[in-house]
Amino acid sequence: MINNLSLNDLLLTHCNESMEKALAAERHPVWQRSCPEMNDIDFIRLGLMRCISAVDSGRHFIQTTEELHGELLPHSTYFKALKSSRRTSMLEAIERQSYKTHCKYLASSGIDYLKSFPELDEYTVEAADGHFIDHACHTPKGNNGKVYAAGFIYAMNLRNGLLRPVCCITNGTKRHHELPILRNHIEHENSQCRPLEKTLYVYDKAVTDFPWWAKQKAHQNHMISVLKENSVATWIESIAFDVNNPTNTGIEDYSIYENQGVKFNVVHYRDPETQKLHRFVSTLPISINPGTIAILYYKRWTIEKAYNNSKSDLKEKKAWSCSVKSLNNQMRLTTMTYNLMRVCEEISKIQDPKLVHPSDKKYTKSLEKRQEKAKKNGGFVNPLLFLKRIARISSSTIRAVQSAIVTGKPLVDLMQALVARLVPG
Repeated sequence: MINNLSLNDLLLTHCNESMEKALAAERHPVWQRSCPEMNDIDFIRLGLMRCISAVDSGRHFIQTTEELHGELLPHSTYFKALKSSRRTSMLEAIERQSYKTHCKYLASSGIDYLKSFPELDEYTVEAADGHFIDHACHTPKGNNGKVYAAGFIYAMNLRNGLLRPVCCITNGTKRHHELPILRNHIEHENSQCRPLEKTLYVYDKAVTDFPWWAKQKAHQNHMISVLKENSVATWIESIAFDVNNPTNTGIEDYSIYENQGVKFNVVHYRDPETQKLHRFVSTLPISINPGTIAILYYKRWTIEKAYNNSKSDLKEKKAWSCSVKSLNNQMRLTTMTYNLMRVCEEISKIQDPKLVHPSDKKYTKSLEKRQEKAKKNGGFVNPLLFLKRIARISSSTIRAVQSAIVTGKPLVDLMQALVARLVPG
């Protein structure tokens, strides 16, 4: 971050840098074009401003932009741009570079919430899930005369807390299951001839499709999910694991099962605090500790906190349009906005090692109370839960960023304000 810039200037700088990297990443980008009415940088910047401003509609945003920032934005130009196929392709390329930039910056700052699990160093670990919001006002009814919620799939990087757009599920005219949409997206990514990267998706049981995930191993795509209660699987053999490794606390069994001719690993984990038994399924190599698989599924809940930020703090409760292109743009601009907030909070939290965020201190105290209660009942809290975790972005952080946009506050003042909210650990 460049501290002498205002947050508005930082947004513009980040958009320009992401544009340069996106242009350099493709030999002849078909989405590159000059548009005098609204250039691409302004389109991205205004989209981020719309998400940050927490406005109720597109017209509300246009009026706010004119009254607060003195920018006159024609209605037709803005709404046509949202539906543009070229702009959609352009924003996809820009968002990808923006995400990579934030990942590198957080990594260089020493932020890694999975550093206690070195066996995962070669993997990109993402908690993925569907997210639904109200459909747009003018969404046409489907063949059955009904209109449904608009939906997306997002993925959160469990190493740094950044959010990545995966795909749009529906614009509200039809009701779609998440799994076919996710499969189509991953298969499309596999066909892009990009270097193979080991990717681990942590998803709920809606993603269960054993034959399909077995084929994805060839593309280095793996998954962790919870085993359905009515799943029919045949036990094949046990997998040896280190029972003395603290990571494997609560693991009762680690075995290979078979379903539809496909083999997969099942972890039986009994929570030492509640004594409740959980069964997790995975396609990871057996070299990965079963306790790591169990705790990663627990960390999946973090993405729900991101959705709470989106709806409660950024007010992204409604689709911008019934156009799938507009929805894809909304999805990517929402993640770019969220990631800006995430970077601001994560960097503020490491400015003084003696200070912690109030939410982290509250969480630690909660764990200590749970520990005392569990010990009285003859149990204990899994020690892995005491490791640093990805917390929900504080509402005060989001409000501070929103205020900095309106007032033009320098970035250094914003960071000082965020650090001032930290408390002794």
